Amino acid sequence: MSTDNFQEIDKKQQARWEKENLFASPRLPKGKKFYCLDMFPYPSGAGLHVGHPEGYTASDILTRYKLMNGFDVLHPMGWDAFGLPAENYAIATGIHPAVTTHKNIDNFRRQIKSLGLAYDWNREINTTDPDYYKWTQWIFLQLFKKGLAYESIVPINWCPSCKTGLANEEVFNGKCERCGHPIERRMLRQWILKITAYAERLLEDLDGLDWPESTLAMQKNWIGKSKGAEVTFQIDGSQDKLTVFTTRPDTLFGATYMVVSPEHPILQRIVPPEQKDAVAAYQTQAANKSDLERADLNKEKTGVFTGAYAINPVNGKKIPVWTSDYVLMGYGTGAIMAVPAHDERDYAFAKKFGLEIIEVIASEQGVQDAAFTGDGELINSGFLNGLRVRESKAKMIEWLKEKGVGQGKTTYKLRDWVFARQRYWGEPIPLVHCPQCGVVPLPEDQLPLRLPEMKNFEPSGTGESPLANATEWVNTTCPHCGGPATRETNTMPQWAGSCWYYLRYMDPHNDKAPVDPEIEKAYGPVDCYIGGAEHAVLHLLYARFWHKVLYDLGVVHTKEPFQKLRHQGMILAFSYRDKLGAYHGYDEIDFKDGKAYLKTTGEELSPMVEKMSKSKKNVINPDDILAQYGADAFRMYEMFMGPFEASKPWDMKGIEGISRFLRRIVAWNESVKLTTASNPQKVEILKNKTVAKVTEDIENFHFNTAISSLMVFFNEISKLEAIRQDTFDTFLKLLHPFAPHLTEEIWQTSGHSGFLVKQPWPEADQTLISQEMVEVGVQINGKVRDRVKVLASASKEDMEQAALASGKVKKNLEGMEIKKIIVVPARIISIIAAPKK
Repeated sequence: MSTDNFQEIDKKQQARWEKENLFASPRLPKGKKFYCLDMFPYPSGAGLHVGHPEGYTASDILTRYKLMNGFDVLHPMGWDAFGLPAENYAIATGIHPAVTTHKNIDNFRRQIKSLGLAYDWNREINTTDPDYYKWTQWIFLQLFKKGLAYESIVPINWCPSCKTGLANEEVFNGKCERCGHPIERRMLRQWILKITAYAERLLEDLDGLDWPESTLAMQKNWIGKSKGAEVTFQIDGSQDKLTVFTTRPDTLFGATYMVVSPEHPILQRIVPPEQKDAVAAYQTQAANKSDLERADLNKEKTGVFTGAYAINPVNGKKIPVWTSDYVLMGYGTGAIMAVPAHDERDYAFAKKFGLEIIEVIASEQGVQDAAFTGDGELINSGFLNGLRVRESKAKMIEWLKEKGVGQGKTTYKLRDWVFARQRYWGEPIPLVHCPQCGVVPLPEDQLPLRLPEMKNFEPSGTGESPLANATEWVNTTCPHCGGPATRETNTMPQWAGSCWYYLRYMDPHNDKAPVDPEIEKAYGPVDCYIGGAEHAVLHLLYARFWHKVLYDLGVVHTKEPFQKLRHQGMILAFSYRDKLGAYHGYDEIDFKDGKAYLKTTGEELSPMVEKMSKSKKNVINPDDILAQYGADAFRMYEMFMGPFEASKPWDMKGIEGISRFLRRIVAWNESVKLTTASNPQKVEILKNKTVAKVTEDIENFHFNTAISSLMVFFNEISKLEAIRQDTFDTFLKLLHPFAPHLTEEIWQTSGHSGFLVKQPWPEADQTLISQEMVEVGVQINGKVRDRVKVLASASKEDMEQAALASGKVKKNLEGMEIKKIIVVPARIISIIAAPKK
């Protein structure tokens, strides 16, 4: 085998695997099952860059490891192919999104296959396939029938340039993230999913999931459960009332003003004539900000006095009502009571506008320079005086209920999901609008409701979907009364197809149901889900919501879809800028002595580690890497760069090192002699230690340290002129999940039959590992006085005896009295001693 034919090896082994359908999952697992899932990609025209395969490589390592451990593994791949990018590209080029999507999928599939990833391609899905979105529509109908989908007119972020509504996450500094145009706030008819009905279950069922703590925290924070009280304030001189929710009913005596959202309908009734212009101007200003900007705690506070006053129910005091954009109509009641002495945001607002600050919880420092948010005794609070915060909350809630001006309440920050999109390239919503019957669901036997083919799918700019122009498609008959009716023209968001795709993988060709209950019960839930942390909130929250609805319907048997979750870190890249700030690509650069110079002028360029992007000319195409180094070097380097969950920069010097390691293995394989004779004991011990370490590291996603262990093991065995066959085989098995092509080639050319991935995973002999001798330091009062050899498995007592038997230790303890001995097994012995009295 030549050392420079890795690309030929890749193609040969991939062809063998594909011919044998090697990674096909059985319809039902025959024994232990393992469902390994990647967050499926959006097939953009740019194809993969080297950051994308990081998660796919990790799932492949895990898949091959589990197969070798006797599991029936389900490891599928598909495409999240609806969405705005394809539609915008189609508008710009005139090429239908169905055409570009198909082309992009073909390219993605080619790139992924070139990495030798162990996917069951028989289960491939595509969210734009009518056979797939038939069941996305079916699930929507179940939501509608359960009262979990409703129609409403709500304010949304609108981009006049892209001519569509945007999610809050797509707005940055008041501008469209995609095109940079300032956004507007518009009131539009929307379909909304009642995710809030599942808020408590979405929170409770996080317990017991093996997810990163940061992701669990983000889910909990987004749901935002709060316990407190609802309080009603009468508007002075009016029949109107304002209801607020507060987590601090104990501070009600310190409420000195109120703030309402600029969108609150009460403003139309309570603002006196002299303040109407100021309030209207502020409402216009607030309309051009996203909810995320408005909720930013660090932003400068703005607001306008409405001219109205409310009555504080506990003391009858008139307090001014302000409007400010930091209060959102979509959160809580759209109004708050402000207690500036004990809330930092209220304090900043009060200081800026000269509003009254009344301390109601005693603090040593007072509230002249900052709000006090800690515990203490109530003061200036009537019947609460002298109580601590916790007991005063309960007493105030009792008082509010008794007086009929409030009650205890639990609320959630979670808002219902704005589900409709005013665009073409998405799943049609299977509803009909009938003048006689209202909104009527499409009969299930009429699914899928296919997306009509349209030559002109550019958004209208009026807030109406392009589908409104598909007259023949829009005009239909009511399924209920048979009269004339129109179809719903908004489409579903891209999130819809990704909410349940993991279920369809289990049973992708079923035309009777989303998934066969027997198959779902056998393969569900997903045992390990791998993907980017950018989906730590919304995708996971939406998928969990749909899963719980399907659980209530009896479609799935588990409360949660993803038992274990791991996020890969971002792979960054070096970008190079000249003194004018312009970026230069690798083809424009000469690299000498570790520095970068512009070819045309010789100017030294400044390197920076940044996110890969076309504008920075630092995108690295995996096709180029594979052509130069082969798939195994690429895969191993991706895993060797650093901890899986950490962000790290791509460095060509690093992949060179991995490539040299693989070439050394090829050369060693061509020269090593296999024998039945015994290995030296230290090699046998190292072999078993490596088996134990690599096994543990794969299970814990410590792929970089697993590769390091394999390198150490190889360095030792490559020194031997001859090696036992079973040791040779063990090394190949351990390396296989990381470098499957090369190891499979060596396995095959060494005279073995079958496939390496079908071989059993090695088991470590713990008894042999325990026989290893280790050298540990012996400290006396912090200074190392000797080093002694003990068994790695030695007990603390044995280690103490070994230390005290040392001549150097004995000599240093002369005239000393031992006070304490601290032993760290297999690491160090620390003796604390003092002069004898």
